Amino acid sequence: MADRTTSSALAATEKSSAGLAAHPSFGNVPGGGLLAGESSESEERSTDMEKQKAAQADAHFHRLGWKRLTVVLIVEAIALGSLSLPAAFATLGMVAGVICCVGLGLVAIYTSHIVGQVKIKYPDVAHYADAGRLLMGRFGYELVGAMFVLQLTFLVGSHCLTGTIALNNITEHATCSVVFGVVSAIILLALAVPPSFAEVAILGYIDFVSIVLAIGITIIATGVTAGRSEGGMAAVNWSAWPKENLSFADAFIAITNIVFAYSFSMCQFSFMDEMHTPKDYVKSIWALGIIEICIYTLTGALVFAFVGADVQSPSLLSAGSVVSKIAFGVALPVIFISGSINTTVVGRYLHGRYYKDSVLRFINTPKGWATWLTLISGITLIAFIIAEVIPFFSDLLAISSSLFISGFTFYLPAMMWFKLLRKGSWYARENIVKSLVNGLCFLIGIAVLVCGTYSSIVDIIAQFDHGTVRGVFTCHL
Repeated sequence: MADRTTSSALAATEKSSAGLAAHPSFGNVPGGGLLAGESSESEERSTDMEKQKAAQADAHFHRLGWKRLTVVLIVEAIALGSLSLPAAFATLGMVAGVICCVGLGLVAIYTSHIVGQVKIKYPDVAHYADAGRLLMGRFGYELVGAMFVLQLTFLVGSHCLTGTIALNNITEHATCSVVFGVVSAIILLALAVPPSFAEVAILGYIDFVSIVLAIGITIIATGVTAGRSEGGMAAVNWSAWPKENLSFADAFIAITNIVFAYSFSMCQFSFMDEMHTPKDYVKSIWALGIIEICIYTLTGALVFAFVGADVQSPSLLSAGSVVSKIAFGVALPVIFISGSINTTVVGRYLHGRYYKDSVLRFINTPKGWATWLTLISGITLIAFIIAEVIPFFSDLLAISSSLFISGFTFYLPAMMWFKLLRKGSWYARENIVKSLVNGLCFLIGIAVLVCGTYSSIVDIIAQFDHGTVRGVFTCHL
């Protein structure tokens, strides 16, 4: 396996050697440089060293198999947000909640399959922005790249804020929350230092155990509480149907919470770029998709059935003070590991874009490490400031997710199939079913884009009207 990986790395290095040779540090001599076909011994030695270093680094960044890819996808996809799904069930009702969880999960698996097919057909696509270039040229590259960076930065901020809330809840310490925010940011930064996703996969096992235990503790605690309450579980006021007087905005916010839980295709190009056998991605997305559908549906349905319409978000707050502290403590690894991988992904995109034709992109030289550490520190700092300063950050995240995840998960993969993968006319016999399916995915994405953004803005306005918007800089004195 190592020999095969190294061979492919050498081939990739030969491809990039032209860019390295064109770099200002190569071939600069007084009087216009060497004659054509001539090169100095030092330049040849330097070029050989660059090629060897690049080959070794390229091999280092192609160590992901399908099992590790599954773990990395789990780290990026499944986080504490899954415990907000019972509140979505309380809004939509048990029937619609289950249908949305299972149905949207299957759609996400399909669109993720499209993303994988594009990566196989166009192996040079390293990040979602590159797919944007294939769809819409330079404009698409810049637009999708900006969407990619903004959404991932907001997600880092979300995890920083969640870490602050968790530490406040666990300690109940008389400390200003900004201190816990700084602690959360430092932890997120430290975990984002390894630039290869293969290293993240090792932490992924801890991440997965963490979220499963947190969910398990919440389900068991709420179930025990319901069983011991007056009237038992039969007295819990859960409903199969949507809650009364449900507004369009509230209903769609609940739906978008489920949609956002299935946003794993956003980073799939980045992760697949490190696979040694990219065609094995199918096993990963099906494994992840089934795991997500099971976790999300069971969590949403069981906790809603045990707590009822008054379930809080995240639902572990409904498990009681002591149990919520335990659950938050168990969930700390998933909060920080899942958050840090977003920093790594956006950092890899920006670093690789700037140093596209340089060995520095492999982050295996002193200068490469210096620029990498500076970059991820800047990303973390920006995410921390956004999360801590904006008083309606949760709704801002909902708006960004409506604007961006609707594309990454639904309408952009549909566009990719129509423009990059389809062979023949859309109405040909062999294409008609896929055309209809991708057309449906496109419409789902547009609905989330328009209705999700509208609902989030309505919710922000309502919070201002009711005076519930407040800053997050609080001190327990």
